[in-house]
Amino acid sequence: MSEPASSALAGIGIAKIFGIVFGATAAAVVVMIMTRPATRHEWAVALICTVIASICGGALVIQWLELHAWAETFEGLIAFAGIYFTAGLPAWVLVRGWFVFAAQREHASITDIVKDIRDTVGKN
Repeated sequence: MSEPASSALAGIGIAKIFGIVFGATAAAVVVMIMTRPATRHEWAVALICTVIASICGGALVIQWLELHAWAETFEGLIAFAGIYFTAGLPAWVLVRGWFVFAAQREHASITDIVKDIRDTVGKN
Protein backbone atom coordinates (compact mmCIF):
# COMPACT_ATOMS: atom_id res chain seq x y z
CA MET A 1 0.00 0.00 0.00
CA SER A 2 1.36 3.41 -0.90
CA GLU A 3 1.70 6.20 1.57
CA PRO A 4 -1.06 8.85 1.53
CA ALA A 5 1.47 11.66 1.08
CA SER A 6 2.97 10.17 -2.08
CA SER A 7 -0.47 9.48 -3.56
CA ALA A 8 -1.57 13.05 -2.88
CA LEU A 9 1.58 14.45 -4.48
CA ALA A 10 1.03 12.28 -7.54
CA GLY A 11 -2.53 13.62 -7.83
CA ILE A 12 -1.32 17.21 -7.61
CA GLY A 13 1.33 16.53 -10.25
CA ILE A 14 -1.24 15.02 -12.61
CA ALA A 15 -3.55 18.02 -12.08
CA LYS A 16 -0.71 20.42 -12.92
CA ILE A 17 0.17 18.55 -16.09
CA PHE A 18 -3.50 18.45 -17.10
CA GLY A 19 -3.78 22.23 -16.62
CA ILE A 20 -0.77 22.87 -18.83
CA VAL A 21 -1.91 20.48 -21.56
CA PHE A 22 -5.51 21.71 -21.47
CA GLY A 23 -4.55 25.39 -21.64
CA ALA A 24 -2.02 24.91 -24.43
CA THR A 25 -4.26 22.66 -26.51
CA ALA A 26 -7.29 24.90 -26.11
CA ALA A 27 -5.30 27.92 -27.28
CA ALA A 28 -4.11 26.06 -30.37
CA VAL A 29 -7.60 24.83 -31.24
CA VAL A 30 -9.25 28.24 -30.78
CA VAL A 31 -6.80 30.17 -32.94
CA MET A 32 -6.89 27.59 -35.70
CA ILE A 33 -10.67 27.58 -35.79
CA MET A 34 -10.72 31.38 -36.01
CA THR A 35 -8.22 31.57 -38.89
CA ARG A 36 -7.58 28.34 -40.73
CA PRO A 37 -4.03 27.73 -41.89
CA ALA A 38 -3.60 27.76 -45.66
CA THR A 39 -1.38 24.66 -45.95
CA ARG A 40 -0.44 21.60 -43.91
CA HIS A 41 3.01 23.06 -43.44
CA GLU A 42 1.57 26.24 -41.99
CA TRP A 43 -0.78 24.19 -39.78
CA ALA A 44 2.05 22.14 -38.30
CA VAL A 45 4.26 25.14 -37.62
CA ALA A 46 1.39 27.10 -36.11
CA LEU A 47 0.38 24.21 -33.86
CA ILE A 48 3.91 23.72 -32.56
CA CYS A 49 4.49 27.44 -32.03
CA THR A 50 1.16 27.96 -30.27
CA VAL A 51 1.65 25.04 -27.88
CA ILE A 52 5.25 25.99 -27.06
CA ALA A 53 4.29 29.65 -26.59
CA SER A 54 1.41 28.61 -24.32
CA ILE A 55 3.63 26.52 -22.09
CA CYS A 56 6.65 28.84 -22.02
CA GLY A 57 4.66 32.08 -21.94
CA GLY A 58 2.37 30.77 -19.21
CA ALA A 59 5.35 29.69 -17.13
CA LEU A 60 6.93 33.11 -17.63
CA VAL A 61 3.80 34.90 -16.41
CA ILE A 62 3.50 32.60 -13.40
CA GLN A 63 7.16 33.15 -12.48
CA TRP A 64 7.05 36.90 -13.17
CA LEU A 65 3.96 37.49 -11.05
CA GLU A 66 5.10 34.99 -8.38
CA LEU A 67 1.86 33.02 -8.47
CA HIS A 68 3.41 29.79 -7.17
CA ALA A 69 1.10 29.67 -4.15
CA TRP A 70 -1.85 29.15 -6.49
CA ALA A 71 -0.54 25.66 -7.26
CA GLU A 72 -1.67 24.52 -3.82
CA THR A 73 -5.39 24.67 -4.63
CA PHE A 74 -7.54 23.18 -7.38
CA GLU A 75 -8.90 26.61 -8.29
CA GLY A 76 -5.37 27.92 -8.61
CA LEU A 77 -4.54 25.14 -11.05
CA ILE A 78 -7.62 26.03 -13.11
CA ALA A 79 -6.41 29.64 -13.14
CA PHE A 80 -3.03 28.40 -14.37
CA ALA A 81 -4.79 26.68 -17.29
CA GLY A 82 -6.29 30.07 -18.16
CA ILE A 83 -2.88 31.69 -18.01
CA TYR A 84 -1.42 29.04 -20.32
CA PHE A 85 -4.37 29.48 -22.68
CA THR A 86 -4.02 33.26 -22.79
CA ALA A 87 -0.26 33.11 -23.30
CA GLY A 88 -0.66 30.99 -26.44
CA LEU A 89 -3.03 33.29 -28.32
CA PRO A 90 -0.47 35.94 -29.38
CA ALA A 91 1.82 33.24 -30.79
CA TRP A 92 -0.63 32.37 -33.54
CA VAL A 93 -0.92 36.02 -34.55
CA LEU A 94 2.86 36.27 -34.80
CA VAL A 95 3.18 33.02 -36.76
CA ARG A 96 0.37 33.98 -39.13
CA GLY A 97 1.93 37.42 -39.63
CA TRP A 98 5.30 35.85 -40.36
CA PHE A 99 3.77 33.54 -43.00
CA VAL A 100 2.13 36.50 -44.76
CA PHE A 101 5.34 38.56 -44.53
CA ALA A 102 7.46 35.68 -45.88
CA ALA A 103 5.01 34.85 -48.67
CA GLN A 104 5.11 38.44 -49.94
CA ARG A 105 8.92 38.29 -50.07
CA GLU A 106 9.31 34.72 -51.29
CA HIS A 107 11.98 35.54 -53.88
CA ALA A 108 13.75 38.31 -51.97
CA SER A 109 17.26 37.88 -50.62
CA ILE A 110 17.93 37.76 -46.88
CA THR A 111 19.48 41.25 -47.01
CA ASP A 112 16.32 42.64 -48.62
CA ILE A 113 14.19 41.00 -45.92
CA VAL A 114 16.37 42.42 -43.13
CA LYS A 115 16.18 45.86 -44.78
CA ASP A 116 12.36 45.60 -44.96
CA ILE A 117 12.18 44.65 -41.29
CA ARG A 118 14.46 47.51 -40.27
CA ASP A 119 12.44 49.98 -42.36
CA THR A 120 9.20 48.72 -40.81
CA VAL A 121 10.53 48.93 -37.26
CA GLY A 122 12.10 52.32 -37.96
CA LYS A 123 15.74 51.40 -37.32
CA ASN A 124 17.57 52.35 -40.49
